Amino acid sequence: MTMDEKVLNLKQELETLEANMAESTFWNDKEKAQATIRRISELKLEIAGEGKYDVGDAVMTIFSGAGGDDAEDFSTILLNMYLKFCSKKNFSVSVLHENENDHGGFRNVTIEISGPSTSSGQGKIGPYGVLKNESGVHRLVRISPFNAKSLRHTSFSMVEVIPKFEKTKGVNDIVIPDDELKVEFSRSSGPGGQNVNKRETAVRLVHIPTNISAQSDNERSQAQNKEKAMQILQGKLYKALEEERVSKEKGMYISKTTQIEWGNQIRSYVMHPYKMVKDHRTNVETAKIDDVLSGDLDEFIEAEKTLN
Repeated sequence: MTMDEKVLNLKQELETLEANMAESTFWNDKEKAQATIRRISELKLEIAGEGKYDVGDAVMTIFSGAGGDDAEDFSTILLNMYLKFCSKKNFSVSVLHENENDHGGFRNVTIEISGPSTSSGQGKIGPYGVLKNESGVHRLVRISPFNAKSLRHTSFSMVEVIPKFEKTKGVNDIVIPDDELKVEFSRSSGPGGQNVNKRETAVRLVHIPTNISAQSDNERSQAQNKEKAMQILQGKLYKALEEERVSKEKGMYISKTTQIEWGNQIRSYVMHPYKMVKDHRTNVETAKIDDVLSGDLDEFIEAEKTLN
């Protein structure tokens, strides 16, 4: 079905729904009325091609920027912040890949976030719709616990949030030909007993045209890790295409590779010489940094919804 045919069908469905709403008996059935209103909102979003995966689950990766132990410790702080936020929202979290240093910090870590969708002003919304605008560079300013002179240090970490593509869903949207895919295998550090370290169960996939990659090493078999890595890669490509579409609509140029450094941050967390968390896109700020790092992100996330 072409896009024109799809839009025409949706338009006809909208007209049918609106005709039903005109019936005098329609509004006597409150549940039917509310369901129809929700369906109209969903159809309008579908016509616009927006929010397609907002109702679904998410995959989040946190990358450490320059700064050694400080940056890797900041990635751990961010991970704990999002874990606490997910707990408050009754989202479940599983680790797909982690690269940990000797001090317990993460060079990078990937988690899968799943949970029930809830109603919002724009219809149903799931973990991806809630967290997608958290993508970007985050900046931390504090007295470094790794500096013998107790000097102030600035650290950066990148957060990437993509939709989770189910095995039977999304494949028609993002199709990756075999000749555009490079597959790499390595030993896994995940669960699986004694055999896991003897066999190359970890899988890394690279999309050759864009050099976008995805990795999974926490499943028990090579096949399972490859399937999981493919889902992540599809999500990353979808996210990249969405960012390109938005930039074209706004007449902007967005770099394919955002540097994890000063000037690119979307949010700053300042612990010294004062306490403040500020989102540089919405100008929302608070001095309650301890609450924010304990997962109280609703004020920022609600403001971020107006960005798209």
